[in-house]
Amino acid sequence: MLRRLSVQTSGESHGRVMLAQLTGFPAGLSIDVEFVDAFMRRRQGGFGRSARQSIERDRVDILSGVYQGATSGAPLALAVWNQDDSLPDKPPFTRPRPGHADLAGAQKYDVVDMRPILERASARETAARVAAGAVAANLLRELGVELLGHVVALGRVDVPAPRGWGDLPALQRRRDRSPFFSLSPAADKRLEQEVLAARGAGDTLGGVFEVRAFGVPPGLGSLDGFDSRLEARLGGALLSIPAIKAVEVGDGWSGARLRGSAVHDPVGPPGEAGPTRTSNRAGGVEGGMSNGEALVVRAAMKPIATLSRPLASWDYATGEASEAFYERSDVTAVPAAAVVGEAMTALVLADALLEKTGGDTLREVRGAIERHRRAVARRFGARGRPAAGHGARRKGSPAAGAKKPRKP
Repeated sequence: MLRRLSVQTSGESHGRVMLAQLTGFPAGLSIDVEFVDAFMRRRQGGFGRSARQSIERDRVDILSGVYQGATSGAPLALAVWNQDDSLPDKPPFTRPRPGHADLAGAQKYDVVDMRPILERASARETAARVAAGAVAANLLRELGVELLGHVVALGRVDVPAPRGWGDLPALQRRRDRSPFFSLSPAADKRLEQEVLAARGAGDTLGGVFEVRAFGVPPGLGSLDGFDSRLEARLGGALLSIPAIKAVEVGDGWSGARLRGSAVHDPVGPPGEAGPTRTSNRAGGVEGGMSNGEALVVRAAMKPIATLSRPLASWDYATGEASEAFYERSDVTAVPAAAVVGEAMTALVLADALLEKTGGDTLREVRGAIERHRRAVARRFGARGRPAAGHGARRKGSPAAGAKKPRKP
């Protein structure tokens, strides 16, 4: 999934702290802590969350890897401290929740008390991921890449897309004002009714979020191996988020039902920066590599497994039928998942960009990506002209199909 960067999280839901260690990051980036903390606050937001979010005040605490306000090139250690650190006082539980990690984890580790499984499998772990992903998004922003994560469906309610994507700051503000992180104020009332109905029934809701990335340079990812393809890396990252069960790039599922003439994106006249497309159904990725269009990925989140009206289960301590365990839980966390998805997408894109450019410092990385963008514009842009090599005919070389002169 990650090739240049490495991210490791640790910590339990009700332990002292959630930690992330990020290695392979270039030196010289001034981390915008307010930008990172805004990511953290968004992860806690969204209508339908539990009382846990009113207890926690998530913000990043950078423990190492920064010197005089900028990354040093050493591993970054990021901490998000838990206000609810009641793990030592938590009771054991032995009644697994259908759809949760409880029973699978108990079988893996050969335990009956499933408390350790709950604590690590909890979505609270994503606080550490978002801290790392926000730092990656900070780097991408310095290099001209911006992201937008938002909800496109919740339960049975679909959110209509905006008329255009040109004014990204306005779309980000619209998203941040919505209690569902949607881009349609008109849809928010229907989304609220959907959540309230599920809450009244003691039930939970899933949904779909979308992440778009603008300014992604072409050529990120590779076709040299199955694990280097950009779609594979994005899919792995998004599917690693708790409760995510499906991922698509571009018009993945809908495109599978159409003919190729209705799916593939025609190439238009060259623009100043390079090739243009008349559509973007591929979602900015072709053949395992970014193609210069906006990246578009979506992920489907199943309903949360902890229900206030629990499903049938089995108590492995008493050996009797029982209701599943219940502990404080959200009705839905799809808006928060959109933030986690944005963070994970940022990590994959930052990793792929660093893989392509190399460089130990931000200056080297920025210089390499600027040279790459100029090279694309020269070869494929409106003012460019065919260069020697890679299929272009060198001056004085025979045209395609011309006979080669015989040797004397």
